[in-house]
Amino acid sequence: MKKLLLYLLLTAVAVLMLYPMLWLLGASFKTNDEIFTSAWFMPKGLDLSVYKRAWQTVTPYTMGRYFLNTFMIIVPKTVFAVLSSVLVAYGFARFDFPLKKLFYGLLICGMFMPAIVTIMPMYSFWSKLSLLDTYIPLTLPALFAGEGMFVFILIQFFKGIPREFDEAARIDGCGTLKTLFLVLVPCIKPAVISIAVFTFLWTMNDFLGPLIMIQSVEKYPLSLALRLSVDSTGQGYELRTVIAMSVIGLIPSVAVFALAQKKFVSGITAGGLSG
Repeated sequence: MKKLLLYLLLTAVAVLMLYPMLWLLGASFKTNDEIFTSAWFMPKGLDLSVYKRAWQTVTPYTMGRYFLNTFMIIVPKTVFAVLSSVLVAYGFARFDFPLKKLFYGLLICGMFMPAIVTIMPMYSFWSKLSLLDTYIPLTLPALFAGEGMFVFILIQFFKGIPREFDEAARIDGCGTLKTLFLVLVPCIKPAVISIAVFTFLWTMNDFLGPLIMIQSVEKYPLSLALRLSVDSTGQGYELRTVIAMSVIGLIPSVAVFALAQKKFVSGITAGGLSG
């Protein structure tokens, strides 16, 4: 009986948590009046042509173009973020060097700095290099371990791995990088996957960065394309088409999280030897 009540409670909580997504899906088939007058997710009818209109967008380009633009930012940024964070965390966790405590303190301080305060300096910097309206300002900073939180998480995982692993690898003839990528990184795979998932989701949802750095519509990522689908007043357009675009835009994020869910959860909760 207790198990039944527990399952019923968990089911109710799951439905409550999933309801916003169910409403979003249902609203993609509703008229504007239905959207503003009913909180129930079920529409009165199903018009699948709305997704065809959503894919075409109101711009000269389809959502396929905006997906491509988005992944041209996400893929290099994710690779750079994971690689740089692993290298920097490995250095802090395994090596002693001059001013190590100072640099570590600066790393921790950087974690508490709001990203918004760096927008104007970064804009000025890339403007002087004539690299605005390219994807470089959105991807290249990730090569320098800009997310202090990622480095901090990986340091804790590295510290949880006995140093005997390093010593055994060196006895077998592994150098520093071989020890890192062939011995230590497999031990912290959940944390690495978590960092990749976080970077993917944050980049997919990033609106302010592309808005400031990108000016050409043909280079817009999906987040800016969604805004283009609504006029300046937010009215006078079929809202279900915009919502349908949002549903389509959610598919990569949901798919990535679903595929990496097991490692992602263990990367957040497990110790350094998980994997």
